[in-house]
Amino acid sequence: MDKSYDTAVEAVADIPDGATLTVGGFGLVGVPIVLIRALLQQGARELEVVSNNCGVDDWGLGELLAGGRIRRIIASYIGENKEFARQYLGGEVEVELTPQGTLAERMRAGGAGIPAFFTPAGVGTVVSEGGMPWRYAADGSVSVVSPPKETKVFDSLGAPREYVLERAIRADFGLVRAARGDRHGNLVFEQSARNFNPLAAMAGRVTIAEVDELVDAGELDPDEVHLPGIYVDRIVQLTPEQSAERPIEKTTVRIRPEAN
Repeated sequence: MDKSYDTAVEAVADIPDGATLTVGGFGLVGVPIVLIRALLQQGARELEVVSNNCGVDDWGLGELLAGGRIRRIIASYIGENKEFARQYLGGEVEVELTPQGTLAERMRAGGAGIPAFFTPAGVGTVVSEGGMPWRYAADGSVSVVSPPKETKVFDSLGAPREYVLERAIRADFGLVRAARGDRHGNLVFEQSARNFNPLAAMAGRVTIAEVDELVDAGELDPDEVHLPGIYVDRIVQLTPEQSAERPIEKTTVRIRPEAN
């Protein structure tokens, strides 16, 4: 089955208002920026986004956020995005913060058909006990808080330990970025760009991938494939100009001795 689409605009055309999206990337690495911009152009609103973070103020998911398209975000941290922090504290967007490893496993579990799992991460904190601010009111008060979660004691390695129940994440659509892909949807990720992308792809009921290089079926070595095509429904090849856009989130430099 040839899953390729000519443009990102065509690939995201049927994403409706109120859809839930899992989006790959960590910081600015492995972010499906072309699909995000196509969705911004498409106009879908009231979106619920699941991603490690929400980009920065003027790039990545930060573009959707600045456009007022996101209603709710499940993420592990707010990061360097000042607009994200402003909207959260101003009551414009609801934010469910979850431990990074838990977030990864929630997406993986959704893709694997596991409805929930127990983890020690967050036991004894607001993660398990509830009360974490999910949404603020315009006056700065907290209007929505996280509910308490079920906990259970298991005998772990010969000693009892408490665990918290976390529910899997299954989204309407998944948006991911890969280095190479074939027309059947098999994907190969480049180094650290692998990050949350395979998990976001697994958790999407309809997953759309943008790739730097698109090849015919059979050209990828099966041992190189990081994500099998069964998890990918649509694939778009980027132009060389689109592939070359890879901004650096933070640039740290030093004065070289010879410059003195």
